[in-house]
Amino acid sequence: MGLFAAIRREYIFITAMRATLARLKHIDPDSDFLLPDEMELAVDRFYDNTAFTEGERHWTFGEFDACANRVANWAVAQGYQAGDTIALFSQNRLDYVAIWYGLSKVGVITALLNTALVGNSLEHCITVSGARAVISDEHLLDAVRAVKAQSGATWPLWCAGAAPQGVLSLDEALQDTPSERPDRSRRAGFLAGDVVLKMFTSGTTGLPKAALVTHARAQRYMNTFSGAVRAGPKDRMLMVLPLYHATGGLCGVGTALLTGGAVVVERRFSATRFWDEAVRSGATMFMYVGELCRFLVNTPETPAEHRHKIRAMIGNGLRPDVWVRFRERFRIRKIVEFYGATEGNVGLMNVDGQVGAIGRIPWYARKYFNVELIRLDPETFEPLRGPDGFCQRTAVNEPGEALGRIDPHDSRYRFDGYGSRDETQKKLLRDVFEKGDVYFRTGDLMRRDRHGYYYFVDRVGDTFRWMAENVSTNEVAEAFAAFPGISQVNVYGVAVPGYDGRAGMAAYVAQGKIDFHKLYAYLADSLPAFAIPVFLRQQKAAQTTDTFKFRKVELVKEGFDPDVISDPLYVLDRAAQTYLPLTRTLYRQILSGKFRL
Repeated sequence: MGLFAAIRREYIFITAMRATLARLKHIDPDSDFLLPDEMELAVDRFYDNTAFTEGERHWTFGEFDACANRVANWAVAQGYQAGDTIALFSQNRLDYVAIWYGLSKVGVITALLNTALVGNSLEHCITVSGARAVISDEHLLDAVRAVKAQSGATWPLWCAGAAPQGVLSLDEALQDTPSERPDRSRRAGFLAGDVVLKMFTSGTTGLPKAALVTHARAQRYMNTFSGAVRAGPKDRMLMVLPLYHATGGLCGVGTALLTGGAVVVERRFSATRFWDEAVRSGATMFMYVGELCRFLVNTPETPAEHRHKIRAMIGNGLRPDVWVRFRERFRIRKIVEFYGATEGNVGLMNVDGQVGAIGRIPWYARKYFNVELIRLDPETFEPLRGPDGFCQRTAVNEPGEALGRIDPHDSRYRFDGYGSRDETQKKLLRDVFEKGDVYFRTGDLMRRDRHGYYYFVDRVGDTFRWMAENVSTNEVAEAFAAFPGISQVNVYGVAVPGYDGRAGMAAYVAQGKIDFHKLYAYLADSLPAFAIPVFLRQQKAAQTTDTFKFRKVELVKEGFDPDVISDPLYVLDRAAQTYLPLTRTLYRQILSGKFRL
């Protein structure tokens, strides 16, 4: 890198960080300036600007706030108190943000449920959230009604949208509810360090956990990126990511909304319609995940992709091969790749477009960040400690687990944990570099180059990413093992050329012949679509350690290659809703991309 390129790199970093810090300086977990206070200020400032659009429907900031006020006043009329939780189970829709924003005005916490949840996973998330009521959109009602009937739950179920007979209609209830702002005293006594949202994340073990999102944390997410992309009132954020997730629902929404711009709400992502919608809506920004971008670069060229006005994109998981192709084909000037977790205290941001990097911490800025990379035992994934008993930092370009130093007095470095104290404690690592220090374990492997750029390597241990979602191997194994004829199941992720993340693979021992049509139907009812194993490996006996723990390292290395593995192998055919024998011919078709997973 030449001198002028190096100067440009540092200039971009410093100016972007200064702009970001300016947007974050007001956030204090010990203050009483809450998320709804900040959003109300934006409403008052940009009252007549367009705030949300969905198809032909448009809301100004004033109309958005009026809807939120109705939700708030409805909650009070229903008897919900500050500190209560209501679960929201809905696809993207015009009033999605208004619902949780309105509830926050009166101190009610909203649990944002993943729309892919079904059966036991959905019931679990509603239960652990402590929800006193559930709001579901019309498209997901059947799943909630099934859970309620099976569990015998007594919480009221409200439908947002066209409510069928016998279901409480939120839309009808809001029609007769005042649109005036509830008095701020309804949330008096709360601090920014208190919980405003619950978001669910797959941890390294078990069912999804409720990550506690405080006002301060949500404010940080909503303010972090606007400085880096210079967002303003003329911007329109195309939102195809789910609004229940922090990337879209907080980072993306906040980047537009808090600077006077608009959020263009799409129900779901469609690769074939994406650029047409970008042109139609006048979008200038969009939030991405890597898999979304991979879909777009693999679609045939369309005239709309040359007419769009998108100037910046923000997201994570953009792999280097897709990055270069995407940038050159669609000519988007600003790509801001970042790293973060809903519940975590580690945040990184790549503001200068270094291909493949998830962020950068130059030597002169290290004291302002809390990130450390440590060496792990490759078999146990536990930290390697030196003769002094402390963890060992990795060398340049050496992969290691990312940790975040916890400082409860600094809103940037807090770890607010989960609804379960036991789950919270599992993410803590103590006495890392000195006695008494405490760090958050991200569960992610990264490496750092000599210029301070960080690169994502992989997930640690039992959790892997597939279809831009975290998959818990234990949750999948528990569901799989309950199917008749299965005695032992070992679930892990395997790399597949041409795909981001790792595809789920289940090595199992069978008692008799397995009906794969029935197996698929069972898994589809028990697990989210992204968690259903893509590959199966039928073993005569499970491979375990001397302490009877499943071995995974060897299985991961062998992958799904029929030339390497003598056990029967199968691959998921989603269209046929079954598993097919994985022959050498089919294996080559997967590698070439002719057979899509």
